[in-house]
Amino acid sequence: MEVKEVLEQVRSGSMSVNEAEAYFRRQPLEELGYAKLDTHRKLRSGFAEVVFCSGKADEHLVRIYERIYAAEGEVLGTRASKEQAALIQERFTEAMYDPVSRILKIEKKDKEKSGKIAVCTAGTADIPVAEEAAQTAEFFGNYVERIYDVGVSGIHRLLARVETIQSAMCVVAVAGMEGALASVIGGLVDKPVIAVPTSIGYGASMNGLSALLTMINSCANGIAVVNIDNGYGAGYMAAQINRLGVQKNG
Repeated sequence: MEVKEVLEQVRSGSMSVNEAEAYFRRQPLEELGYAKLDTHRKLRSGFAEVVFCSGKADEHLVRIYERIYAAEGEVLGTRASKEQAALIQERFTEAMYDPVSRILKIEKKDKEKSGKIAVCTAGTADIPVAEEAAQTAEFFGNYVERIYDVGVSGIHRLLARVETIQSAMCVVAVAGMEGALASVIGGLVDKPVIAVPTSIGYGASMNGLSALLTMINSCANGIAVVNIDNGYGAGYMAAQINRLGVQKNG
């Protein structure tokens, strides 16, 4: 529950002042033994804690989903396997799993999407990372425009969508191989560009290191770079930037 929601409930009379005080006084974490859930993260950052599913024991994963869902009414999980998805969907029939992005989520219905984030890929092989970024941003209430397969080997494809890209509050550029897409987009827009190197490419791409170095050394301005294949990190940062733009324009 958000601070504004608590205050609205106090104003409407559905929550007493004492109940609201108890809510704000609650311990900022929930101790589970194997995990410490950050129950105050949404109060501090605006977004609740997200579950990194990979490597978690089955019983731990289910319990964490249960507790976050009880507190927030929704849960976002990343890097989930098909087996983990089946486990969570057995407990929560409303849980949705996307095998491309490996996002495993329980999401509130009819969530309003605001602003505009453009998520672009150099090729179709970059889509899994791009979808992790796009679906993360959407989960946090942002409108996302997907512009896929617009790499520099056929730059006319990118230029055909340049007006749409320029109209976004920020751009996520996802690319493997030599990672040049971020630099090209950075020279075309007046908004922040979040570059995501992917591990797509042949031997000398070094599992994304080549793209990472290209993006870090970009001569274009306004580019920030996240880790290799870190679609989640890019989506989260884009959500923060978009939120600032919405607040400013609102």
